[in-house]
This record gives sequence, structure tokens and C-alpha cells, in this order.
Amino acid sequence: MDSVYQAARERAALVDRSSRGRIVLTGPDRASYLQGLFTNDIAALTPGSGCYTAYLTAQGRMIADLWVYEIGDLMLLTMAGELKETLLARLDQFLFSEDVQLGDVTDTFAQFAVIGPAAAAVLSGALDGVAAEGLARLPEHGNRRVSFSTRPAIVTRVTDTGEPGFDVYVEREQRSLLEERLAAAGVPTADTELARALRIEAGVPVFHEDMDEETIPLEANLESRAISLTKGCYVGQEVIVRVLHRGHGRVARRLVGLVLAGDAVPLPGTPIDAGDRAIGHVTSAVRSPALGQAIALGYVHRDFTAAGTIVSVDRKPARVADLPFVAR
Repeated sequence: MDSVYQAARERAALVDRSSRGRIVLTGPDRASYLQGLFTNDIAALTPGSGCYTAYLTAQGRMIADLWVYEIGDLMLLTMAGELKETLLARLDQFLFSEDVQLGDVTDTFAQFAVIGPAAAAVLSGALDGVAAEGLARLPEHGNRRVSFSTRPAIVTRVTDTGEPGFDVYVEREQRSLLEERLAAAGVPTADTELARALRIEAGVPVFHEDMDEETIPLEANLESRAISLTKGCYVGQEVIVRVLHRGHGRVARRLVGLVLAGDAVPLPGTPIDAGDRAIGHVTSAVRSPALGQAIALGYVHRDFTAAGTIVSVDRKPARVADLPFVAR
């Protein structure tokens, strides 16, 4: 097993997430403004809390998925880097009389994930006067302001990396110093492919790989993570409610896990079949270090989503599996 993968699973590893987009909202109307746009309950956030959410079209299709953190004096939004300009433009377009100010802070911060069972301990050692116990008590999406080498920084609790840990945001000029401190503490850096393996093993979909502008969030199994069933209206809500209540949650396709025969890793878009019937396609795949075989995420017709269902991927046998592939 790769030593960096083992470190991520058993101690701690570093993942560079600086390519992500980062937007801040200030002003007293920021929560009520986002409440009418996003699928989760933004108005319920209190300082130090956050949530995962989606932004939909009126037809219920995804514009983006993102994370919202209420810091106290501002809200921090993070998302895939290629979605940032679209989000900024749309958020600005629908601002009318609300007292909200938008800011692009993508180039202001460097963003790293410190993941693994010892993430709280090693991160507290790198920060100024932050106790590991305090970090470890942060709930999912919890956040706090901290100090790194006397400069302001932010820590958020994350799980979308596959192995739970923390995102730490430091001033871009301090990125090398943070990397040096963590390396001195014995924390190796996971490359892109290893980080991808951890994510796929956890069954976490990402935008423009496992989801896109044609995806309804229910198809990607986001209802329990990203959608509030008790909040007021938001863009696209009518479609979501119709599927959940009138359609009993049944969508035409669902994202599932697939355990593949052999070591060959299929490319995105590889067909998934049941006998002579085309039932879907692969979205992302990797050779799992934990399982020692190829695994994939992909969409299949709703009649083939049960764990244990035998299908074929590129004419080779595959089995539908419960997610996550590797439980943490």
C-alpha cells in the first residue's frame, strides 16, 4: 500500500486545495439573500457553523454545489475553481436592494486540507495557540478563526476529501511556510490521483466529473447532505418537491458504486450495460488502494441500483456496491 495513502488513513496527509474558488459575502442581508437561492437552510447558520448546498436552475438542474461557512462577520463560500466566475456573476445579477457585498478572495488565500485521524493534532501544532481538542470537537462544516504565524487564518471541518479532516485557509504568501511546518511534523502531501482515490472510495461525487449542469441533485444522492426539507422557497424547489413527494424520490437514474472485475480502470463515459441493454455510464474510476481492485462511480437506470446487482462495464463484469466503498 502506498505510504502516503497509509499516512492519510492512519495518521495525517496534506492535500493542496488552492485551486478551489473562494467567495465572501458581507452585509446584514447575506443569509436571507442566499436562503432564496440555495437548497440548504442558510438562514439557520450561526457563527462557527456551515453547510453543504446546491444552486439550481428553475428546472431543478445543478448550476453548482458548494460549501457555505458563517464565520461571524462574513460568509465564506467555497466551490470547484471553474464554478467561481459563474457563481459570482449569478450572485451579483440577482442583487437588488439587499445589503450584501460580494468579494472574490480566491487569490487571497491558499487552501489546504489536512486529513486523517491525527489531523487535529498536527494542525494544532502548526497553528498559533490552537488546542487539538478544540479542533477535534468541531462538527462537520464547523469553522473558527485562528492565527498562523501571527496572521489571520480560518479552519473548517471537512469530509468531502474522503478521509475526514480540516481545510485551513492561510494568506497566499504563507503557503510555503504552512507546507514546511507540516512536512517537518511528518505530514506527507497526497498527489491529485491519491486524493481522487480517497474521494472515490468514500463515494463523494464532484462537479464536472460525477455531476454537471444536467444533473438533478437527487440523482447524485445529495438529498440528505445538501437539501433542506423544512426551509422556505428556493430556486428549483418545485421540481425537487415534486420528485420527493409525488414521485416518492424516484428519479430515472442514480449514482452508484461499482466494483469492477480485474485491474483495468475505465474511462469516464464508459458504457454500463445489463445484458444487451444500455443502462448508464461511468463518471469516475480508480484502482482502490484499500480494496486492491478497480472501483467506479457511475449512473445507472433506477431498476439497477440495488447493491449486488450484476452489470457490465465495457463488456466486463461489475457489481453494484453500497457507498462508501471504504467506511470511515
